[in-house]
Amino acid sequence: MIELLEKQREYFATGATLPAKARVAALKKLKDVILAREKDINEALKADLGKGGFESYMCEVGMTLSELSYMIKRTRRWARNTVVPTPLAQYPATSYVKKSPYGCVLVMSPWNYPFMLSMEPLIDAIAAGNTVIVKPSAYSPATSAIVAEVIREAFPPELATTVLGGRKENSALLDMPFDKIFFTGSVAVGKEVMRHAAERLTPVTLELGGKSPCIVGKSANIRLAARRIVFGKYLNCGQTCVAPDYVVVHSSVKEKFIEAVKKEIVLQFGEHPLENAAYGKIVNKKHFDRILSLIDGQKVVFGGGSDAQTLRIEPTVMDNVTRDDAVMGEEIFGPVMPILTFENTEELIAEINAQPHPLALYVFSSDSKFANSILDRCAFGGGCVNDTIIHLATSQMGFGGFGASGMGAYHGKEGFDCFTHKKSIVDKATFFDMPVRYQPYTKLKYKLLKMFMK
Repeated sequence: MIELLEKQREYFATGATLPAKARVAALKKLKDVILAREKDINEALKADLGKGGFESYMCEVGMTLSELSYMIKRTRRWARNTVVPTPLAQYPATSYVKKSPYGCVLVMSPWNYPFMLSMEPLIDAIAAGNTVIVKPSAYSPATSAIVAEVIREAFPPELATTVLGGRKENSALLDMPFDKIFFTGSVAVGKEVMRHAAERLTPVTLELGGKSPCIVGKSANIRLAARRIVFGKYLNCGQTCVAPDYVVVHSSVKEKFIEAVKKEIVLQFGEHPLENAAYGKIVNKKHFDRILSLIDGQKVVFGGGSDAQTLRIEPTVMDNVTRDDAVMGEEIFGPVMPILTFENTEELIAEINAQPHPLALYVFSSDSKFANSILDRCAFGGGCVNDTIIHLATSQMGFGGFGASGMGAYHGKEGFDCFTHKKSIVDKATFFDMPVRYQPYTKLKYKLLKMFMK
């Protein structure tokens, strides 16, 4: 694998990735390949996660194409130098920010959205002028294989390539001297990535997860809240890093909310979700068993059934949950909705902030004062008011974690900046040289200095 990195470093050193025209051409080629291989991508996602064509396009292929279109249109402009004002004391000169790629980048992607979460950071890194090695997850082998094929068809290996495999390959890559590491995955592995990066002071972007709360206030539109929360919670069978991990509902509307959630599950997934071909499945037996171990049958008020043969678990709702329950001890990453209650806003905010900072937070309320108090005072990566998940489905805003849920952001301009080093440059003229800064220092120079630097 070190040979791959060495070839990319040699290629980068030639300056071939620097022209914006070349970056845009590479992105256009990638878009063409994805469009041509859409059927194969959908089949791979079906094999790994049971995703139907609609969900695959909505959450993987379509989002990838949207990011590609956005970057293709804007890369030339973003790659230009940005001229800034020059202080009078530095006259005559031109000051500007030069956008430079980091160099050779490692992108490590997870299994839950294995195509999109491999492609989007790759797109941003290529747009910024880097070379890239992508390491997709071993837990999604069919999609990882198609990711490798798409990258092979779109790019020469010295510009972008793929390394397949498991922990052995992960460890070998993390021991290599990359110029930037971008990782999406669990907190535990994120710590290992950061530990390896620290050995070389390699900059990292970590997109992690956590227990993202979903708050339902007493003034919320309960029917609509239930509809949107059910969508966000059970999308991809709950295997979404920004899924509402648990719901905290005001006690005065809890029963009404639970009934609305039950109705929505049936409306969206049918009377028998395990027979719904579009519902999807848990990625493997290990995670299937882990999720089942978090379900307390005595607290289940809806669902709870499962099929070990197909690795499917019904959309499940648990009531009367406390923070001492097993389901609250870790990120669920599955189709289980624990419901807690609150009475007092101050106590709710304090309780949320006492937990590790989550990747997302959602608040449903018709009271803007209540919603803003949550948004202002709770620490989290990003989120929505009166909806779930959709804040990440745009290239107009950055997406990233905070604290325990990660560091750094990407998507659109934030993605370009994520893989770009900004050099501050002062280009000083030679036709005149102000003598104020040079010794010997005199009273006149001191007066001039104070005039220039006040």
